[in-house]
Amino acid sequence: MKQKLTVLIPCRDERMNIRPCVEAARKVADEVLVADSGSIDDTMEIVRSMGGCRLIEREWNGYAAFKNWAIPQAEHEWVLIIDADERVTDDLAAEINQLMQNPPEHIDGYWIKRRNFVMGHEVKRCGFNNDSVFRLIRRDKCRYNDRLVHEEIFVDPKHAGTLKHKFDHYMCWSYDQYLKKVDSYTKLGAQEKWRRGKKTSSVNLLVRPFFRFLQLYVLRGGFLDGRLGIQLCMIRAFGDSFLKQARLWELECAQSQPDPEVDHIKRAA
Repeated sequence: MKQKLTVLIPCRDERMNIRPCVEAARKVADEVLVADSGSIDDTMEIVRSMGGCRLIEREWNGYAAFKNWAIPQAEHEWVLIIDADERVTDDLAAEINQLMQNPPEHIDGYWIKRRNFVMGHEVKRCGFNNDSVFRLIRRDKCRYNDRLVHEEIFVDPKHAGTLKHKFDHYMCWSYDQYLKKVDSYTKLGAQEKWRRGKKTSSVNLLVRPFFRFLQLYVLRGGFLDGRLGIQLCMIRAFGDSFLKQARLWELECAQSQPDPEVDHIKRAA
């Protein structure tokens, strides 16, 4: 008997993505569940105008916590989680629809690989060589861990499968978008390290970015992606290594800026 599937789309301010994401999701969805975390653009209006979607809303409380709140609200046992900048391709849809005809009882979720695009260009290397996300899950079996960023679902490998076909993932359409993500992710990444008692060092600040660039550009084949590869490897080395370590140093050592108005009030008193 075919199993029904809920597609869950967590989003916020995704006016430019939400319509094509929902349209692609409908290739596999028996229910489209859009979980909005406080959009102030036209996202929710677009979802309502499209019809056929269930919209739930809650203020943002972190990547993992927000998704863990939304997952149990799915109507069906199987849930496919899709970010608004991802698309279900025709091949992936056909594979999922076939799988839902008779999913193995011992499998609780599936890894799905991604084809990544930056400013309209496919990035095949630069550390994205084997980009996979654990997104097709059983609603009552899977939850995200409590990491602040790059949250994950951990399932015993014996109960996890991998699909053959891929999402299309449109990471960004401009450097403004990409650098905004770098800024947010490095801040949360540093907070996660600080929360786990990690500290930075001069060696980490000085050496890690160079090794990270060499890893991405040489060992992971970034040079084969041409000029775009140079840019992405440089930015990822700066963000993943240097900026995250610098933000960790900030949490450890930075002094708060004195408030001259408070000092003025104290002197006046």
